[in-house]
Amino acid sequence: MMRQAGRHIAEYRELVKKHPTFRERSEVPELAVEISLQPWRNYKTDGCILFSDILTPLPGLGLDFDIQEKKGPVMTPVRTWDAVNKMHLIDPFATCPFVDSALRTLRSEVTPETTVLGFVGCPYTLATYLVEGGSSTNYFEIKKMMNSEPKLLHAMLKNLADSIIEYSCYQIEAGAQVIQVFDSWAGHLSPRDYDNFAAPYQKMIIDQIKKRHPEVPTIMYIKHSGALLERMAATGVDIVSLDWTVDMAEGRERLNKARAAAGFSGPCGVQGNLDPALLFADDATIVERTKEVIMKAGDRGHVMNLGHGIEADTPEEKANLFVQTVKELRY
Repeated sequence: MMRQAGRHIAEYRELVKKHPTFRERSEVPELAVEISLQPWRNYKTDGCILFSDILTPLPGLGLDFDIQEKKGPVMTPVRTWDAVNKMHLIDPFATCPFVDSALRTLRSEVTPETTVLGFVGCPYTLATYLVEGGSSTNYFEIKKMMNSEPKLLHAMLKNLADSIIEYSCYQIEAGAQVIQVFDSWAGHLSPRDYDNFAAPYQKMIIDQIKKRHPEVPTIMYIKHSGALLERMAATGVDIVSLDWTVDMAEGRERLNKARAAAGFSGPCGVQGNLDPALLFADDATIVERTKEVIMKAGDRGHVMNLGHGIEADTPEEKANLFVQTVKELRY
């Protein structure tokens, strides 16, 4: 159910009362492990994803941040050459030891058939937070930078890519068996700007993961990516995670054609793509729509999932119905 899957669970809300800051919950290994395990224990999912955040590696680059419960991420904006030049390559062993500890513990806690997933943010999406100073609805500051100072933005993106490569491989070496790469906000870009400021850095990360750890599958997710599927497939990523705005059968056909056109062998895997809002529907609708996605995807190369992160107020019994419907379906 995407990252931070446990946030709708009552146990998680009780834990938040004792540990109110997000960074404490994600950076204390015992807490991150417990939160990661909650949805896996409750629903018996096939995968268990590390409880963390795409911003977690930033302090290792010299970029501090806070996550406020109601406002979200907050940081000092990075908009000058001086600030970009102060960024440095991450040493995850020194700055993110809790990630290593949490992943190793998860591998020992889950059953052998359960896949442990790690994840990272892609450079463009991370840069939106850095340039805007937090979350944004219009991305005005970063779009100003890409038009007025493109070299500055490219320098920032390259610095981020170099560190995210190291951080991705660090997670794999700690036990992550799949890496999801999130370029969540790249769907706000025009095709030209996407090709210039997002795609090259996505591919840089995918290429290096495959070079260093060819056995590890990669998944890419972009919100509102219907117009970008062909570009996503062209990175060589193993699996494209579709949001709910794309018909699963049509999306799969488009991805396979684009992957072949880019010179990659084999079909493109897919993940998704039930609308998270459907988990507030009646039981019959949840079952019907879940089965519809699965049947459209076909019987190979599909990770059934939501089309975006689960909503925090999703009823647990509805989430359980979704998972059990998937597990019980047979072709």
